Amino acid sequence: MAWFKRSKQNIAADTIQKELPAGLWEKCPSCGEIIHKKQLEINFWTCLKCDYHFRISSIDYVSIIFDKNSFKEMDRKMRSADPLEFKDTKKYTDRISSSIKKLELFDAVRTGTGRIDGREVAFACMDFQFIGGSMGSVVGEKIARAADKAFQNKIPLIIISASGGARMMEGAYSLMQMAKTSARLARLSEAKIPYISILTDPTTGGTTASYAMLGDINIAEPKALIGFAGPRVIKQTIGKDLPEGFQKSEFLVEHGFVDFISHRKELRNNLIRVFDLLQ
Repeated sequence: MAWFKRSKQNIAADTIQKELPAGLWEKCPSCGEIIHKKQLEINFWTCLKCDYHFRISSIDYVSIIFDKNSFKEMDRKMRSADPLEFKDTKKYTDRISSSIKKLELFDAVRTGTGRIDGREVAFACMDFQFIGGSMGSVVGEKIARAADKAFQNKIPLIIISASGGARMMEGAYSLMQMAKTSARLARLSEAKIPYISILTDPTTGGTTASYAMLGDINIAEPKALIGFAGPRVIKQTIGKDLPEGFQKSEFLVEHGFVDFISHRKELRNNLIRVFDLLQ
């Protein structure tokens, strides 16, 4: 009979599409939970079900860590040149320009000064969205300047790392940043100025081999991938299966490479405690 049949197909689907506007929901890559973006933001961009830490931008970390309206950015418009005139699927200059336009960020790190619980600190935070958070000459220079600011003002330095490693488009110029930044951090150490390194997912390659692992205190977010080469590359090189959880934060804490793991909700409070202990 007619009244047992739908007069319109997919009524529920049409209703759901109208009620759930695009871009308001995120799917957790770890457990598959569908979460409203507002809930994610309130929960510091971590999954309400499994605690997975989503990758977030440098400006998000600024809002989480610093006293309100205290952060002042430095060297904002510094951008990379193209010394090698590099081209792969597109020109390096075009890749830089499109990233700047998309993210309103001029390279893969944001630097500046601000206050945490009233205490002034120098700060650098990498942004994985900008060419995989790769370390090029601008990243090295801005981090070096942030370290200089900490040295001149005798204030602690915080660096948050999120990187795929050195930027291949700049070749040896990129690799030189490892020595450059490490030398600046050595000067801070000699002056007994605290440097706190925060490792997020992922922190790999030349970034790990330089400033990311040189902190007086190394803090990691839960389940972050941290290492020089990726697990797949290492496995292919040595021809053996790797231990479970190899290169994850929890494995590195257990083996003494990281001091402790901090949930993003507790990051600001943990930094305050660390500074109280160091000073």
